[in-house]
Amino acid sequence: MSRKFYCQSYLGLLFGLLTLTAALQLSAQDRDISKLSSGGKLHPLQANMDMRHYTLSLSVDITNHTIKGYTEVEMILAKKTDTILLDLINHYSVSAITVNGEKAAFEHVNHKLFITSSSESFLGKAVVRINYSGEPPVAARPPWLGGFTWTQDRSGNPWVAINCQKEGGRIFFPCKDHPSDEPNEGVDMFITVPQNLVVAGPGLLQNVNTRKGSSTYHWKTRYTISNYCILFNIGKYKVVQKDFTTINNHIVPIVFYVLEEDTAQAAKLIELKARDTRILEKYFGEYPWYKEKIGISEVPNSGMEHQTNITFQNKFTYTRIGDSEYSDNLFHEYAHEWWANKVTNKDWAHMWIQEGIGTYAEALAHYELGGQAAYDRIISAHRRGIKYKKPMVGGEELSEDETYAMTDIYTKGSFFMHSLRFLLGDEIFFPTLKKLATDSAYTYDNFVTSKDVEQLFSKSANKDLKPFFDFYLRTTDVIDFTIKEVGYQQYQIRINNFFMPLPVEISTSKGKEKMIVGKEGIRIQSSFPPLVDPNGYYLKKVTLLP
Repeated sequence: MSRKFYCQSYLGLLFGLLTLTAALQLSAQDRDISKLSSGGKLHPLQANMDMRHYTLSLSVDITNHTIKGYTEVEMILAKKTDTILLDLINHYSVSAITVNGEKAAFEHVNHKLFITSSSESFLGKAVVRINYSGEPPVAARPPWLGGFTWTQDRSGNPWVAINCQKEGGRIFFPCKDHPSDEPNEGVDMFITVPQNLVVAGPGLLQNVNTRKGSSTYHWKTRYTISNYCILFNIGKYKVVQKDFTTINNHIVPIVFYVLEEDTAQAAKLIELKARDTRILEKYFGEYPWYKEKIGISEVPNSGMEHQTNITFQNKFTYTRIGDSEYSDNLFHEYAHEWWANKVTNKDWAHMWIQEGIGTYAEALAHYELGGQAAYDRIISAHRRGIKYKKPMVGGEELSEDETYAMTDIYTKGSFFMHSLRFLLGDEIFFPTLKKLATDSAYTYDNFVTSKDVEQLFSKSANKDLKPFFDFYLRTTDVIDFTIKEVGYQQYQIRINNFFMPLPVEISTSKGKEKMIVGKEGIRIQSSFPPLVDPNGYYLKKVTLLP
């Protein structure tokens, strides 16, 4: 071999290795879903699409951690278009796509499927079928960083969970991945697994077809359902159930998909679930999905609000409130059946509605189980947990990441409900909150924003509450009270960052009194400096001036 030939060969090999390395790096970037976040600005092609129904038919290979099958998407296209746009991450190989039975061309790039037809434009009803297969992403930190969790129970049986609130349903099925649109006619799922395993899913189980060592579970929901709730869990489950009679006398089963090894824990959890249902129905109306089930699935990660099949994992340990046992994880995710699944944010920018009111529901549970002292303790904990880093509503058309990064949507969202309750009084606050959870204008097919919530409460109170909502939701400010001695036993109380007249409890030497503090403030008499809002109904700071 000559030196020249060796050099050329070496350079060729080096170039090839560099090219391969670049390709592998590109592939890794292409497959990275860590930066994916559901929602955001809606693409014009998807604004043209009204999603009606999804059918998922997937075979799950437990050994190789892969899925294979098809998704059929039914939609209505408002305007004539030559392109249909669906979301599906690049982990999958798409083998064929048809639109209304006709083969369609497609490009799968940047986690998007651009589907086109050379013969005609699409208009009206379209049924898109996508055949695909591949390896789903593994969840890095479920449920917050989503994907598939492939694990085993303590007995060594396969155990699979899916979480995708952050990244969206696109991590394993083609969809329009935006919170503003849900399939009005529901979802059918046909999930095939090894015969010895059980699939838990949303809605009602239609049938189980077993053949040649595998079982196909057909789950069906006729309700609208968000993309991140269209999923399933797989395990060596035992089904334990008990009928529950709702506040409106509908009989609905409480169904617990519990690992066989934990069956002894099921009866107790179902009783807690029944009690929690009675609490939630008292404040928010009848269980929203009584035509299907009150579902619970045991999973290997922290729980999620998956519709009619919330997930639960707390090692079956409980805290005590008064004389009662309680799980905040179980209760919070269950509250989301009303606040997230029934009352749904049109945009992730308004995520405080589901998380804040869901967290406030926990405070109401504490009140029901432990009285006023228990309520006060948890509300105080929520107040202490507020970070004040960003407003709860940071704009419009935001992604899940942009909003969820602000944990204040939980704690401040709950405290906002506490403040609003004091502002309006129980006789207005609670009926209006229940109306938000029960009126068809705000539920199921109809989604909500902060403006909708504000206008509803303003109408009920017969006053403009926009300044109050804006202060709590769109700023990180607290109410700035000052107390100044202006004469002998005379004090002036003012709100320095005044935005509207507020009722305020004030303790003086004469006792506690509720007064309206307007723009000019109020003057009171007391033998000692007054206490402003001593029971903590507002987020505030109080300065005693010399």
